[in-house]
Amino acid sequence: MCPLQHLVKQGIRELSTLQLTYDETIFYTLIKGNEKNCCLVFLHEGLGCTKMWNDFPQRLCRKTQCPGLVYDRIGYGQSSPLKKDRTVHYLHDYALRELPNVIEAVIPERAFILIGHSDGGSISLLFGAENPPDLKGIVTEAAHVFVDTVTLDGIRLADKAFKRGKFKGLAKYHGDKTEQLFKAWSDTWQRESFGFWNIEYALPSVQCPLLVIQGVDDQYGTEEQVNSIVSKSSGGAEAFFVKDCGHAPHLDQAEAVLDRISGFVGEINSRR
Repeated sequence: MCPLQHLVKQGIRELSTLQLTYDETIFYTLIKGNEKNCCLVFLHEGLGCTKMWNDFPQRLCRKTQCPGLVYDRIGYGQSSPLKKDRTVHYLHDYALRELPNVIEAVIPERAFILIGHSDGGSISLLFGAENPPDLKGIVTEAAHVFVDTVTLDGIRLADKAFKRGKFKGLAKYHGDKTEQLFKAWSDTWQRESFGFWNIEYALPSVQCPLLVIQGVDDQYGTEEQVNSIVSKSSGGAEAFFVKDCGHAPHLDQAEAVLDRISGFVGEINSRR
């Protein structure tokens, strides 16, 4: 792996790139905090990126006094574009190849907690099933562990909206990668073979504490997803259903989510 290339420092944040392979670059942001506390690692949704978290990572790190790491996965935001078509294993690739490399390069030998939204939540669970020693907890928002009808209906509606130009705002974040990224997401999930995708088998291997968050009005997920994660994982899990909230609890009900996650993080830090 090539050395990190430092780009710029701005306020409490350090913006840098990581050369993952010879033709793949990861963009990431470091947030300063008390180095004695766990680092919070933020994993964005299937159409998201670092900037689309808005100021939530900074606010959570400030509230918990934790340092933070936010990064764009390959194909997203300011990172390199996708080099090949996605397969049924694309979430496994992000969880078991990319994420470990980012952690090893940027926060080696540091205790950390994953904060994963949607695809990022599923990635967090797959990574957690490997039981890395420095992983102390996982927070998921709107994570999926199997494909359900509600998810597919939501993606079909999004696909139609994209064709009508309703997702033009994504170009602000993903630039000329926008169409490739959107089709990679929508086409993969609508593929007939992807209907068999299921990671519930991995949940009993997740042994760290879990906080499982979902909006009551989530257009892409159901309560059954949460129930599966909570009942099948092994490290102790609690569910938090957020009222008047869709697919992005950290944006729709930021204060409630900040309070709940900070309490969860605080308990973990107090035990270290």
